[in-house]
Amino acid sequence: MDGLLRGLFEHMIERMSTDAPSDWYAEVRRRAVAAGRRRRAATASTDWPEFAPPVALSDGPLGEVQAADREIARQTALRARAVARFAADRPATADRAQGEPGAMSAERWATRPANLRAVSEWAGRELVVALSLSAQAADALLTRSLDLVHRLPGTLAALEAGALHPGHLWTMLDKVAPIEDAVIRAEVEAELLRWAVGRVVSPAQLGDKARREVARRDARAAARRLEKALAQRGIHLRPHDVDGMATLTVIATMPEARALHRALVACADSLATDDDPRTRGQKMLDCLLDLVLRPGESELPPVQVLLTVVASIATLSGGDEAGEIDGQVIPAEMVRQFLAALTGVGPDDPTGGDGADHGRPADPIPWQEREQGELEGWWAEMERRVLAGELVDPDPEPCPLSSQDLDGLPLDRDPSPGGTDPELEDGAPGPGDDDLGPGGGELEPTDRRATADRAVDDAGQAPGPPNRWATADRAVDDAGQAVERAHRALARAERAVRTAAVADTADEDAWRAGPGGRVADAADSIAGLRAVGAAQRDLIAELLSTTGGGGLAERPRIALTDALTGALVALTDLPGLRRAGTCGLAACRRHDACCRHDLSARPGVGPPGPTDGYRPSAGLDRFVRGRDRRCRFPGCRRRVPRGGELDHSHPYPAGPTSAGNLAGYCTTDHRGKHQAPGWRHRLDADGTLTVTTPTGLVAVTAPPPY
Repeated sequence: MDGLLRGLFEHMIERMSTDAPSDWYAEVRRRAVAAGRRRRAATASTDWPEFAPPVALSDGPLGEVQAADREIARQTALRARAVARFAADRPATADRAQGEPGAMSAERWATRPANLRAVSEWAGRELVVALSLSAQAADALLTRSLDLVHRLPGTLAALEAGALHPGHLWTMLDKVAPIEDAVIRAEVEAELLRWAVGRVVSPAQLGDKARREVARRDARAAARRLEKALAQRGIHLRPHDVDGMATLTVIATMPEARALHRALVACADSLATDDDPRTRGQKMLDCLLDLVLRPGESELPPVQVLLTVVASIATLSGGDEAGEIDGQVIPAEMVRQFLAALTGVGPDDPTGGDGADHGRPADPIPWQEREQGELEGWWAEMERRVLAGELVDPDPEPCPLSSQDLDGLPLDRDPSPGGTDPELEDGAPGPGDDDLGPGGGELEPTDRRATADRAVDDAGQAPGPPNRWATADRAVDDAGQAVERAHRALARAERAVRTAAVADTADEDAWRAGPGGRVADAADSIAGLRAVGAAQRDLIAELLSTTGGGGLAERPRIALTDALTGALVALTDLPGLRRAGTCGLAACRRHDACCRHDLSARPGVGPPGPTDGYRPSAGLDRFVRGRDRRCRFPGCRRRVPRGGELDHSHPYPAGPTSAGNLAGYCTTDHRGKHQAPGWRHRLDADGTLTVTTPTGLVAVTAPPPY
């Protein structure tokens, strides 16, 4: 595998293996959990838009298809409401309670979805009979319906109005419904509905938008989900449906998976021959087998992989805003760790919570030792706060039971040192008790009954039949003691939860007051740069400067975007910014940062100018691909191939080779633009694409905002 690694990862493998002996994912997991923050946008709203289908009904058979699809959506919503009403008529209180003979086992109860625990376990069996479903499908229908009705009411209303179709439900159920905070869940749902309603949006596009919104507004929960997902990282083998075949599944982080896939594609393409009957996928598998099973025998040439990473100022400065790797949404902490591993430039503490120097340490400490040190520091800080009275229980409660709660039970004993805590030791000495045992300690009720029985026997009375009332009394006393211990344990747990909540709020407030919180709350990137300290600004400049002429396939570019719309304004780099910000005169002796000469004649920053020929210049090609990022056809998410597929809206030479006349398509939709009869594509100067179908339906797409 040496030949592949030389050209594939370059600095990345070396950097990733610096801190973690086996892999970098453990460090990513720890950082993701530590940096998880919940941030709610200042402009968050739970208002829904007016629900209406994205396009009008067409004429003829296509219109009938549209009408049928909207009716399916409406009936899906009606079915969800009906299933929820049916579930309400089948409460779990009618079932046997946990612990009773014949009740559901504790193992099954623990795996039962939370929203089904209030529903009878036999409700699903009724659906099995009524709808000819499997038991698993019936429970899944119950879960989805209850989530839609009780957790996603806006989605259900949009589905009923035909603004969404059933395919959109999977994104909403998978990404939005699990959000625990009801306010954040409502805000995310409303934001997605405002964005999706009224336009042609595929489920995959809605999924991308949902991942961004969840990562931005519910970063703490997203970090917990990432931690669980990282624990599943690995390779799994299972038999294929066809005898003699098998499926090998690789579960990895997005950067790892993208790099591996790109490397295998490059290796397979290097073997391309006209007489080779294998598909690209088959070649990729053969290359993987050669590289892993026969590393010294492979003659595959070294390859270089190009991964496009998009990270905002807020992401690089320790904020919560998610980034992108090859168009896939990636949590902010993973982007920071990936860039640090790839380039060797990165913050030791990217959250910037302490305001200290965030440069890379000269002598890296093994990540296990660093993690242990940080945990010890956290506990030391918590101990200091508790001893100083900073984390006092805000709502202390006394023990929920007293001697009056259970008649005849001595439940008011002092649990302090010298008293008796029934949870710790039964029958221990306690002050102020009249009934004393052999050692001067208190006798429990069961001991008192036994002493009384022995006293009767010692008096010479013949032992009679078992006293069932005494046995019942002892059982009641024992049960009372168990209830007391449970209530005391519950009270302690509640106090611990309240104390942890206070500590969590204090940590959140401290983070918000630091650089990470300031950049997360900034209105735009310029405000974010002003909000962070000099250490974060120097870090970003070092990242751009260090990688400017290094081993990367392309040096990093700076995307200047519109603060309101997110539209790409210019794609440049540090030298380009310096040239645009100074007069450019050779005789000028003033420093670039303080030149005050007249710059009105300078071109400034913006899209590259037109190209004289048919092919765009490198800068123009880069700008258009950076603006569009994916195929511009409505609903399509395929990437624009690097070898071409930038289309002239007005054919050359009638139309110029300029940003306002170029749009990116995938290969299939590029062919469709020129070959599909009756279709019309119109590109506006700002990149807005209007597509009209042969039946007159109109769909409008805009370049995805940054």
